[in-house]
Amino acid sequence: MRTILITGATDGLGRELAARLAAAGDLVIVHGRDPGRVREARERAGGRTEGIVADLAELHQVERMAAELRERFDRLDVLVNNAGVAGGKPSSGRRESADGIELCFAVNYLAGYHLTRRLAPLLTASAPARVVNVASAGQQAIDFDNPMLTTGYSRQRGYAQSKLAQIMFTFDLAEELAGTGVTVNALHPATFMDTSMVREAGVRPISSVGEGTAATLRLVDELDGVTGRYFDQRRESRADAQAYDVEARKRLRRLSDDLIAGAFSGNS
Repeated sequence: MRTILITGATDGLGRELAARLAAAGDLVIVHGRDPGRVREARERAGGRTEGIVADLAELHQVERMAAELRERFDRLDVLVNNAGVAGGKPSSGRRESADGIELCFAVNYLAGYHLTRRLAPLLTASAPARVVNVASAGQQAIDFDNPMLTTGYSRQRGYAQSKLAQIMFTFDLAEELAGTGVTVNALHPATFMDTSMVREAGVRPISSVGEGTAATLRLVDELDGVTGRYFDQRRESRADAQAYDVEARKRLRRLSDDLIAGAFSGNS
């Protein structure tokens, strides 16, 4: 029996993934930001589940979540970084997190970056273990002179650069954890799945949640030893060129660490 944490597990892909893994006999930790929805997702999943509540738009809550997980669980076999936000409704303008960070970058990428780094010792101690980052085929290179999109913002650009950042982190972490028994991969699960996030963005769904779940389960259950890869559904694929730029990945890590330090500055 594996212990598996799924962020954003109260709707869409995360909720379906939790149900499938719980039915298979794994202990699934269901994450969400609303206690009632976490409870509902656990009831729907059945099997052995635990819940954890945190708003990933606030780095202090991400930090508290990581500490709580380390206290409550003595192992973590799989971490699925699935939680995310889109650009909002077509009329939505630029939004920021509680820490003043562009919202897509904060939730889709930076929260998972911080959470994964805080849980890396637990994953390593549980090896063989896996990190699966749910990214997207919608990617756009990061402009490091304007990473928070304070000018030239569009909801598509905000979303696309946050998803590329996830993939860049995937490649970096896979190299960092080489030889530890922890694999790290990213995927585009399916195109415009029938989820509330897609519908809120005013997009007509193309794929089913089941299709995305099947592709994600493949990275959770199969491909032993495969690491540092990006998959378009079930096929290994190429990400945006910036993901393979070592200097760009270093700049992203410096930016990420600076943003996190800024969020915690002046706090004990």
